[in-house]
Amino acid sequence: MAYQSGQKTIFITGAASGLGREVSRYFAAKGWFIGIADINDAGMAETAGMLPEGQSSTHRLDVTDRGQWKQAVADFGAVTGGMMHVLFNNAGIGEGGPIQEMTDEEIDLMIAINLTGVISGTRACFEMLKNTPDSCILYTASAAGIYGVADLSVYSATKFAVRGLAESHDLEFNKYGIKSRSLMPGFIDTNIISDVAEGSNQSGKELLEESGVLVSPVSIIGPEAWAAVHGKKVHTPVNKMAKQLAFAARWMPGRLRKESLKIADLGNILSPTEQPK
Repeated sequence: MAYQSGQKTIFITGAASGLGREVSRYFAAKGWFIGIADINDAGMAETAGMLPEGQSSTHRLDVTDRGQWKQAVADFGAVTGGMMHVLFNNAGIGEGGPIQEMTDEEIDLMIAINLTGVISGTRACFEMLKNTPDSCILYTASAAGIYGVADLSVYSATKFAVRGLAESHDLEFNKYGIKSRSLMPGFIDTNIISDVAEGSNQSGKELLEESGVLVSPVSIIGPEAWAAVHGKKVHTPVNKMAKQLAFAARWMPGRLRKESLKIADLGNILSPTEQPK
């Protein structure tokens, strides 16, 4: 943990794999110091091993535990001299199903991780962000936060909520010099959609691509996160699919609804781009 004075810093939740890992790699290549946070110790070690030596710290963090948030942020600040230029509020789960078939526990966990945990992260990091010049909160929303997704209604609702947080906080925190941004990815080729889909001998990725749905490589997320942090747009749709959804939701909502009905059977694997806890 050889943080250099003046070095830019980013604290990333869900950094043990997927989007969090890729953003860790990308920002580290730009010379940033990376705070790797997750509940997956082995995954965090793998991510750290991909970064330049001495350019990261690891922090075990269950985002549903406010006490762990406080401790992880304090430990990160102790390494970086209290500097946090970016909070990548990324950790989440993409599981779900028809709402009438979900258990109370599944619904509560989805909300606890995807929404309450995100809010807890912003609150825990606020003072450090406020005391760091030109800081930014980067939220992982989803294409499912652009238009609702069949059989993933709770997931979709949490991502609409995260989108609202980004908009609200960009206004609310402006006076403190804190920007707020969101990434809205479509399908990204992570381990979640690479798994064999239930009731099939094909992976989620294969099923999606057979249906003509674009699945983008995970390498797309690093440059998009970088552009979001350094740009002026609050929301960044990631990949062609998400951009088309954003356009259609604004200008052709009726047509978008019809198209969404056609792929409703794929709802159980739509937009699970965050890393499961």
